[in-house]
Amino acid sequence: MGKIGRNEKCPCRSGKKYKHCCARKDQIIKPSVSPEQKLKVTLMKSVREIQEQAVQKKETNHELGVFFFYSTREGDAWLLEMTDCDCIQVARDGVALEPPIDENSETIEVNWSHMFAFKSKQLELTAYLDKSVQLLPDAPSLQISAAIRRIRKKFSKDQLSQVHLPTP
Repeated sequence: MGKIGRNEKCPCRSGKKYKHCCARKDQIIKPSVSPEQKLKVTLMKSVREIQEQAVQKKETNHELGVFFFYSTREGDAWLLEMTDCDCIQVARDGVALEPPIDENSETIEVNWSHMFAFKSKQLELTAYLDKSVQLLPDAPSLQISAAIRRIRKKFSKDQLSQVHLPTP
């Protein structure tokens, strides 16, 4: 079927010109999504994507704003938040874990399980629950370090301080 001219009769047989009938339906504007809403949608999408990579035991990593995602060949996957060095495991041994993330129209709330730091160029995790410490030798430490530097260059201190809301 060829292209319909605006002034031609509408193919729906309403008798109206196309521009006054079905062309308007085609031009319905979708509500615009704010950058914050895009980030919220994309955060969970990225969590699911990194979980899929972990289930397939593929080694990969990527950044999203102040977040860093990575998966290993062993099937583990982690989400790291770069401003406060918090993290959660989202897959273990090729099995996706339910992420402790609560999203609503205003905020994203993550129940972080660990904080991270670097020790001898390896990622070191400290659990919030029992303060146990573990090294992750298969973590992409160089890429994580580089991501932290990029984020600190990309965002001002004021912007980074606004990432977290004060807890009541």
